[in-house]
Amino acid sequence: MSLSQNLQQKLLQKLSPQQIQLMKLLQVPTANLEERIKEELEENPALELDEEKHDDNPDETKDEFSNNESEENEYDEADGSEDEYENIDISDYVHEGDDDVADYKLRDDNYPEDDEKKELPYKSETGLYELLQHQLGLLKLDEKEKKIAEQIIGSIDEDGYLRRETSAIVDDLAFRQNITASAEEVESVIYRIQQFDPPGVGARNLQECLLLQLQRLKDEGKEVQIAITAIQKYFEEFTKKHYEKIQRGLNLSDDGLKEIMQQIIHLNPKPGGTVGEVNKAESYVVPDFFIFNHNGKLELTLNSRNAPELRISEGYRDMLKEYDRGSKKDRRQKEAVLFIKQKIDAAKWFIDAIKQRQQTLLNTMTAIMEHQNEFFMSGDETTMRPMILKDIAEKTGLDISTVSRVANSKFVQTEFGTYRLKFFFSESLSTDSGEEVSTREVKKILSDVIEGENKKKPLSDERLTDLLQEKGYNIARRTVAKYREQLNIPVARLRKEL
Repeated sequence: MSLSQNLQQKLLQKLSPQQIQLMKLLQVPTANLEERIKEELEENPALELDEEKHDDNPDETKDEFSNNESEENEYDEADGSEDEYENIDISDYVHEGDDDVADYKLRDDNYPEDDEKKELPYKSETGLYELLQHQLGLLKLDEKEKKIAEQIIGSIDEDGYLRRETSAIVDDLAFRQNITASAEEVESVIYRIQQFDPPGVGARNLQECLLLQLQRLKDEGKEVQIAITAIQKYFEEFTKKHYEKIQRGLNLSDDGLKEIMQQIIHLNPKPGGTVGEVNKAESYVVPDFFIFNHNGKLELTLNSRNAPELRISEGYRDMLKEYDRGSKKDRRQKEAVLFIKQKIDAAKWFIDAIKQRQQTLLNTMTAIMEHQNEFFMSGDETTMRPMILKDIAEKTGLDISTVSRVANSKFVQTEFGTYRLKFFFSESLSTDSGEEVSTREVKKILSDVIEGENKKKPLSDERLTDLLQEKGYNIARRTVAKYREQLNIPVARLRKEL
């Protein structure tokens, strides 16, 4: 019995190539889908666009918008997907090994994390790479060092992080370029690239990224040096918001803590994120969905870029038929037939994966729209219902991990603005009457109360708890503190204005 169970678990965990391809395509945002399809078309001659159905001039009014984005700071409460959503806001730029990193607001104005609707810049996909290559040309390097540098730059992602281990880069150089390099040689070149602009580029993790930026500011005052020490010695405390430990460890006053925090929060956790060609006339994102209100009835449409018309090449079909007609085939002909069949099969898989992607996106967004119908009708955040990944997974019959992939990388355009899908997920909290309300509603009220407080006498967490309970929300002080931190609002003594 035990052996049978183990075998069954192994079979369930193994994904087919088609399933893996679909999972990857689900994570591709609409803005990058055309490029992904172009790559597939270039790699597989058996795949081609259906020119008869393909619209070469898609409706630009639906593809590009000067709209705003609202985004939730914290989604670890989205029950049913703790692994996917834990520390979700900085998982995009923290190395995969940094599991314990919290969501402290490390962003400058280019990375809004509050609930205000901000403009989201559109960036060039190749801007950072070109900038780094240009700076590389200014260095005096021998041929070997140049090859090492090019391999390193090629391993830097669009956020500016070097995601490859030094040992892996050494292997890449050996196997792909036949270059024998030591770990020390690679590290030496990495150090030189880390001096490039934008500051922080080439870091292996968030801690190194912040330190690289602070090192460039170390001549600007004592506070910077203290901030460097804080990140070096108390990074774990910093990411977990244990500011009192940092304050005690560095023997800082409240004002001293505020000063070094100001140094840190103005650093850029995604140094590559702002590099590129920004449309200065208007900033926009490319939505994956559009929701319109037609006389009180919501209508959902998928961005046309999500629905390209693809087909199998007629030329390849004809070649396969021609080979099949032959009675006898030599080795070369058999190899040709095998090649053609493989390409046609790969094209069929890709076309099917694109169709499945479209259907999965529509099913997921339809379920979200129906669950949050009142919000999409009014735009009022306080009308949003509690909703976790499991709710949408049950409605659609999809895995929670699939819903998470869609929610974490897609945008919907509404008449009230453009939102990430993960914006609509939150846990529930009960009121005195027993009604379940979204934690987003509670956070909005908490934020409004703090915004309206007397800044010379800011409200303590205890007082905030009392005020929320007076409004009918059954909430504990520790929960108020948790929500306050998720909103990136400091404790009362640090909000006090002199």
